[in-house]
Amino acid sequence: MQISSRFTVAVHILICIEIFKNDYKVTSDFLASSVNVNPVVIRRLLQQLKKARIINVKRGSGGTDIEKPLDKITLLDIYNAVECVENGELFHFHENPNESCPVGKNIHSVLDIRLETIQKAMEKEMRSVTLQDIMNDTKKIIES
Repeated sequence: MQISSRFTVAVHILICIEIFKNDYKVTSDFLASSVNVNPVVIRRLLQQLKKARIINVKRGSGGTDIEKPLDKITLLDIYNAVECVENGELFHFHENPNESCPVGKNIHSVLDIRLETIQKAMEKEMRSVTLQDIMNDTKKIIES
């Protein structure tokens, strides 16, 4: 299992918006050049971040701003904005295990609570890291 790159690209985008906001018009083309992906990918993520009220996208002349203070945006907020997690469930369980098989019949009862515990732990950790934390680390590296 692997979380898609949408999450890390979204974090990259948000850090770029903040770092370059005073020096450049931060457009999808500008962001795409930093991430090194097609601008269409960036525009799709920007739409999702806008829908989640994390950013504001200016029409016409273009440009993007972060709508909230960085210390109020968590990694979980970003993850929830851009990842397609059905019904809030990180793990997708195969729907029809064979009920005639002793493993198939019991696999849900064996795994469900463990997977839920793992997901809650991941969400707790993501909730504890803000975009400001990532910005601080990024600035330290850039300045060194």
